[in-house]
Amino acid sequence: MALHIYNTMTRTKEEFVPQEPDKVKMYVCGPTVYGYMHIGNARPVIVFDMVRNYLETLGNEVRYLTNFTDVDDKMIRKAEELNITVAEVAEMFIAAYQEDLTGLGVKPATLNPRVTESMDTIVEFIKELEDKGYAYENGGDVYYRTGKFANYGKLSRQNLEELRFGIRVEVDSRKENQEDFVLWKAAKPGEVHWSSPWGEGRPGWHIECSAMVREYLGTTIDIHGGGEDLKFPHHECECAQTEALTGEPLSNYWMHNAFLNIGDEKMSKSLGNGLLVKDIRARFKQGAIRYFMLSSHYRNPLNFTEEALLSAEKSVERIALAEGNVKHRLELAAEGAEGEASPQITDRLAAIVSNFHVRMQDDFNTPDAITAVFDWVSLANLTLADHEANPADFAALLKAFAEMNAVLRLTVEAEEEVASEEIERLIAERAEARKNKNWSRSDEIRDELNALGILLEDTPQGMRWRRK
Repeated sequence: MALHIYNTMTRTKEEFVPQEPDKVKMYVCGPTVYGYMHIGNARPVIVFDMVRNYLETLGNEVRYLTNFTDVDDKMIRKAEELNITVAEVAEMFIAAYQEDLTGLGVKPATLNPRVTESMDTIVEFIKELEDKGYAYENGGDVYYRTGKFANYGKLSRQNLEELRFGIRVEVDSRKENQEDFVLWKAAKPGEVHWSSPWGEGRPGWHIECSAMVREYLGTTIDIHGGGEDLKFPHHECECAQTEALTGEPLSNYWMHNAFLNIGDEKMSKSLGNGLLVKDIRARFKQGAIRYFMLSSHYRNPLNFTEEALLSAEKSVERIALAEGNVKHRLELAAEGAEGEASPQITDRLAAIVSNFHVRMQDDFNTPDAITAVFDWVSLANLTLADHEANPADFAALLKAFAEMNAVLRLTVEAEEEVASEEIERLIAERAEARKNKNWSRSDEIRDELNALGILLEDTPQGMRWRRK
């Protein structure tokens, strides 16, 4: 088996071969931190976390970078609105963003470079472009000459002549050509700014990623990712900037996830449907949100509805219940867990895990990989139904599940649950009611516990409880 990735640059699936064996350099465009993460942002966050997880499962050391744009026009407006500094806006929303990442089960990046901490690197990059004739200054602003870069448009398959014809922005007389884009903006009175050879100002949006990639990952990286809305102009401009300077590809593989839609409409704040992740996390556990995001292939549009999340929640509950029951059964085994699993279990688990990897190696086909997880659930439930099952079978089941769940992270290791006195009293009363065959009272207590957020599970090995 070999991992194949759909490369946006070539429009084909290609076998993934990192530049250095077992080492992957990966960059994913991060947020402009002027507001809370909305659910549309959560899709690339979870998708590329999954990609990183799988690359690590294959034995790679992944150096994973995602940046914070902590100064731009939106942040300046937000600072004015809140009557605080741009730096304070950045700290507020970076903290909120990282809290959302944790709540989504996303591992921290290797590094989160910030624009404000990379200013010298950015200025030097622009100066080198100017020295090579790819950038020019006018009135304190610096622009990139798109017409000088022969391959401009190759990533997004945009034609420069068509771009010129289709430009609808207000004509900027400072530009040599209207398709040129800004690398450095002269500061307006009172705006936050930095010193440069062209005067006080701050960088344009596109230049920061090119500069950070070269600074922290080198000339060419293995994977560059982001949402499909970044393909043009952002990633196209990154390619033009870097390749004009280095003569080498910015990235060997380009990955783009499709849009998340609400009510079959593209996520758009103008439509009033920019649902916040922090609000969704208050209602749904991370496993349900991750399941929903990974239930469709990352290159296919995904429609967000409450019904879809509720369905995802039920699916994850099935998986978590099977996992919990297997763990419980293994804990009850006095001995034998260290022995050899039954051949039929070993063979079936090998087939399930192999199918999981086959699906994942086909451009991270998570919907079919999740199907493999449900094959595991079916096998786990069959094995649990056998009261004489070999304890080593349960250990083998957990090992196989852990390998798949390390990639998808649909369930998390729960802290040991501690029941309150009221919950313990109700559980004991229910046990007594069942012993006396008082089924109506038993059902009443189950409903009372459910109202308290406690789910009861009657298993052949006894009653188990867990929080919703």
